[in-house]
Amino acid sequence: QVHLTESGGGSVQVGGSLRLSCAASGNTASRTCMGWFRQAPGKDREWVATICPYGRSTYYVDSVAGRFTISQDNNWNTLFLEMNSLKSEDTGMYYCAADFVGGRWSEARLYQAWGQGIQVTVSS
Repeated sequence: QVHLTESGGGSVQVGGSLRLSCAASGNTASRTCMGWFRQAPGKDREWVATICPYGRSTYYVDSVAGRFTISQDNNWNTLFLEMNSLKSEDTGMYYCAADFVGGRWSEARLYQAWGQGIQVTVSS
């Protein structure tokens, strides 16, 4: 079982930047797609981005494309989310997800390992 721990969240003003990290431990031998999701108060969990080991392909929800960058370290043990030009609507709890079983990478139910989440607050 993979254990995930997020870090790097906090408060920033509109237009600012943050970098989230997600450290994976435990059974990390099998490399699968990993992703970031977020949840704003009163809203459903939303897929943000995914990176897959084959060719390090990356995928983004339209609302963050061009502003956010998902990446992995060479050992596939640490996941990153570089967030630039932040907007107030980016505010929410951000979750790291792993152990993707296949299918649509935007579906939360297809990831079997989750971090505890970390808060990102963007204010004007």
